[in-house]
Amino acid sequence: MDRLFHNKPKFKNHLHLHFLVFIAGFTAILGELITIKAIPLVWYRMVIASILMFIYIKVAKVRLKITLKSLLRLSIAGIIIALHWITFFGAIDASNISITLAMFSTGAFFASFIEPIIYKRTIIWYEILFGIIVIIGVFVITQSEIKYLTGILLGISAAFFSSLFAVLNGSFLKQHTATVISFYEFLSGVLFISIYILFFGDGFSSDFFKLSIPDFGYLFILASICTAYAFIASVYVMKLISPYTVVLTYNLEPIYGIIMAIILFPEKEQMSTTFYYGATAIIATIFLNAIIKNSRKLKRKHT
Repeated sequence: MDRLFHNKPKFKNHLHLHFLVFIAGFTAILGELITIKAIPLVWYRMVIASILMFIYIKVAKVRLKITLKSLLRLSIAGIIIALHWITFFGAIDASNISITLAMFSTGAFFASFIEPIIYKRTIIWYEILFGIIVIIGVFVITQSEIKYLTGILLGISAAFFSSLFAVLNGSFLKQHTATVISFYEFLSGVLFISIYILFFGDGFSSDFFKLSIPDFGYLFILASICTAYAFIASVYVMKLISPYTVVLTYNLEPIYGIIMAIILFPEKEQMSTTFYYGATAIIATIFLNAIIKNSRKLKRKHT
């Protein structure tokens, strides 16, 4: 009993981490519930999140001043995260949550090739092997769910943009706080989507701003809890829990999301047995990759 109370703070931190992963999986559920298209959805998400983040910055008295070079870099990252969210929610529209999250799990495969390019390191042999397994898993899913090909391609695109964004953000954190980074990224994302809507879309007509009460409610939850809060809280948790544990736990996101989707949308989320074989191969590979990476880091520390 004494040990339980002694470990209570650690238990609370781990519980908080799982709650954040649950929130990440719930993002896909909100994407299914919100009736507007992916581009306006992401625009609203980033606008509301930017406002909430600005309020937090003023209350916490966070310093926003950065160099022009940093602003340009963060702006590029903001466009990438906007493209990630657009393709992610577009994939849900074109297929369903299960397909989108299974494809989103391929992000670690892309990261294994993007990281060596950005950080100028050699590609590790087992990352190539895992990449091949992931490709096989995607092929199996594609063969069994060819009717969702557009959703599969958008889901893979979302995974690529997410991995590129994560690798770039890792280098930004050495110079700026997570709050400053996310604020400028959100603003640049809003600007990017606004320009697209004005010149290539239907513009900001009165219909664009006509939101149903349920849609506004879901969007506010998405922007506040699933974006602004989740980002700040995840940075806080990473200070208390090892990065390996955080990364490994976040690999549960597609599992949580798919389980929630099956419970909430049983008819739309009913997939073939072959799909689950492919999805299991992809997700298991991601877990195995994280475990091997951690064991190699521990060996380097002890040598």
